[in-house]
Formats: sequence, C-alpha cells, structure tokens
Amino acid sequence: MSAPQVWPQPPAQVRGLRRFLTERPPRPERCELCGVAVADDSHRHLVDTDKRALACACIPCAVLFEQPGAAGGRFRTVPDRCLADPGHQLDDGAWELLQIPVSVAFFFRNAALDRLVALYPSPAGATESELDPSTWQTVLGGTPLAELLEPDVEALLLRRSEGRTECYLVPIDMCYELVGRMRLLWQGFDGGAEARADLEAFFELVRQRARTVRQEYRP
Repeated sequence: MSAPQVWPQPPAQVRGLRRFLTERPPRPERCELCGVAVADDSHRHLVDTDKRALACACIPCAVLFEQPGAAGGRFRTVPDRCLADPGHQLDDGAWELLQIPVSVAFFFRNAALDRLVALYPSPAGATESELDPSTWQTVLGGTPLAELLEPDVEALLLRRSEGRTECYLVPIDMCYELVGRMRLLWQGFDGGAEARADLEAFFELVRQRARTVRQEYRP
C-alpha cells in the first residue's frame, strides 16, 4: 500500500484560526475574486476546482457562482446545508472496512478525478486514506446522505465514538475548518486534552446545526 497522501491545506481556515492565537490585530479577509473586504461572519467560500483549494468570497460573488456552469465551472459555491440521517447506523464491522486509522474522517467526490476521496485530520493536515469504491458502496453507498452529496463542495463527515458512528452531510469548508483546528491544537500521540475537547465542541455544533433528511425534504 502506498504512503498516505497529505493534501494541501486551504489557507483561509488556518489564517482565520490563528487570529485567536496571536495578539496582533488580524488583517481583514478579502474576496479572492473581486477584492472587497469581507467580515469573518458574513462571507462564503468557493471551491477552486483547478487549484483544489478553498477561496473566500463576498456574498454577491458567492451567489454568482451558485449558477451551474458559471466561469466554466472552475469555481463552485460551497452550500450551507448540514444534514443528518438518524435511520442509518454504522456498526464496528462497517467502520473496520473503511480502514480509517483515527476516529474522524470525511469523504467527498472529486469531480475532476471522478473518484471518491477519504481524508482524516492529522498533525500534518488532511491526510488521504485509500478507499476502494466497493467498500464505499458497501458502507455508505445508496444511503440518503450519499445520494444527496454534491461533488467537490460537500462531504460526509463521520466520527466513531463510544461504540457508535455519527454521520453528517456538511459543507466541505467545515471539514477543512476541523482539519485546521486539529493541526493547530494537536499535542503528543493522541492529540491531547485540548484537541479532544475542541473536537467534542465542534461536533456538538454540527449536531445543533444539522437537520434530518426528513425535515429538509418533507412534502
């Protein structure tokens, strides 16, 4: 088996987190398309499909690139929906099939490569775990969340804890936010108490934000 691949980290999330770790006033974020200043709590992200990176965007630019085919499809606006499917449960056997060496991972479809990508947070950043398509189909394929998953801009976020596995459909930038947080806070072999507490706080926010598939798409 080849060595795990460490994927490039979107700089916007790491810059945003560092403002809490320094006394220097943070420089304002700017839309990476039009250059206008954007507030931390009122801007969106785009996926740059050429560079495989996230880009900050003002609201007007984000709305523009919600349209299919805008800019030849290079930029795609990251949606803001967060969904859960309480009816789908993963047992220990299913988790073992995924061969993820840690308790948290996220999965998205890379449209350019036309394949699924499995990543997990690590001290080095987002690290790829090899995923056989048949394994994906066995564990997650055909589930409501997998069928709703939008390529490049959304991911299935999984966490194994206390004998159960949580699964959410989330915006891809949330996953990279988690990667950045773990990269900054990780200490020692197991991450340390601060990283574990931050991980729990992050998933509590995901639980509060997530709507069920039935709530989102009820007639």
